Amino acid sequence: MRCPTFAAVAVLWGALGLGGLAQASAQGTAPRADDFVGCPDAKSDAALAGSLCARFGAPLDYAAPDGEQVELFVRKFPAVGRSAGQVWLVAGGPGESGASFYPLLKTLRSSFPGYDLMIPDHRGTGFSSRLCQKEESADSAGGAALEGAEWATCFEALEAHSKRTRAFTITHSARDLRALMERYSTGRKTWLYGVSYGTQLVLRMMTVAPPKRLDGIVLDSLVPPETTGQWDLSHRSAVVDEVGRGVLARCDADPGCRARLGNSAVAAMQGLVDDPKLSEAVPGGRPKLFFGALLDSPALRARIPLILAGIRGGDLAPLRKVEQDLEALGAPFDRFPQASLSIPLVAVISASENNARPGLTQAQVDAEAAGLLFVSSLPGQLVGRTSLAYPRDEWFGRSPATLPPVLVLQGDMDPKTPLAGAQAHLRLLPEAAGVNLVTVKGGPHFLLYTAPDCFKTTVSTFVQKRRAPRAACSL
Repeated sequence: MRCPTFAAVAVLWGALGLGGLAQASAQGTAPRADDFVGCPDAKSDAALAGSLCARFGAPLDYAAPDGEQVELFVRKFPAVGRSAGQVWLVAGGPGESGASFYPLLKTLRSSFPGYDLMIPDHRGTGFSSRLCQKEESADSAGGAALEGAEWATCFEALEAHSKRTRAFTITHSARDLRALMERYSTGRKTWLYGVSYGTQLVLRMMTVAPPKRLDGIVLDSLVPPETTGQWDLSHRSAVVDEVGRGVLARCDADPGCRARLGNSAVAAMQGLVDDPKLSEAVPGGRPKLFFGALLDSPALRARIPLILAGIRGGDLAPLRKVEQDLEALGAPFDRFPQASLSIPLVAVISASENNARPGLTQAQVDAEAAGLLFVSSLPGQLVGRTSLAYPRDEWFGRSPATLPPVLVLQGDMDPKTPLAGAQAHLRLLPEAAGVNLVTVKGGPHFLLYTAPDCFKTTVSTFVQKRRAPRAACSL
């Protein structure tokens, strides 16, 4: 059964007068339209039980505060027992909604014990206002995702309404986050967590409009500096390839692994990508891309030598099993209606602020990929997107003047935001309050998900003592 549109949910909230009305009445104050109320979908999934939801109005363009408004959605998971304060969770992407945190509540509660979990959807994602208002609506053909003819009409709309499109910037999203934090502040301790693109958004907010109170920041998989082209999205395949070759090198250093392949793992991978017949066995016929996708999971990347040995020996069972497991990794997240990645927002922000080579051609992408064993699809997706780009504003490339205590968790096998890029970014941040870097040995991307034990131990200590328990952690 198709879930109701968010507009219908808003009507339902108003009709039932849930949560916020009862709380406001008990306090003797008039309810506000943006108060938290009981979420209508709280009983639809066990992960959402007890959650409260709010809809907050913000300017489309903060330079024209009285102009068009956007609606921002935020979900609150109240602490069990007395609340110690709030932790705001900022999703990655760009294009991911807060739903990426819903399956991870157990880890988050252990890491931030006693805190309310505040999970907003960035503008352009989830239940917040979308770029393609018709095609990304919940009751469209593909729901929140684009489907069939919606691709063409959506991108035509982005071009036709370019002024609105170019208001979905990182800086406006940063001002959104600050406005939400100020609106729903309880005056108690406040922590901020961002992952991947979310770290870029958090640091932009701290540069543009820091909140009045913030006790500390946790940055998971910190992005490289905005002004350094070496690790931007157009060079993502080189980053992926470096991690992938590291996995193969570990096999080559292990006599048992090397013996299983009968040769070097690097040679085995090269033989696969060079042989069209063998490549056909891999999903999509693109082994570089498929094996690159396995690097996000420690369990799956460890099976790369086994898969290579199977393909070389005519046994495709290991390949088919890892294909199933790769698809299963997304199942806990994909079950939420607002979970679909917003490709329009990815296109707009990536072209505007995360692409150091706006003139990149497909021929360049192909030429660079030819010498690699592992690749990403991102460089190819950047080709031809410059018409959607907005001008970089005065805040691009700038660092915050001050910061509260900061914990950075970074994997040394991250195929998206490399450790070297994070270290380069850290050198640009102010040191007054202390910046703690914890390197997760063998850690990939999104350590909250991929290294939960390291995450819990490190973050809970940081929250309690304002310092990291150690400089490194191992999977």
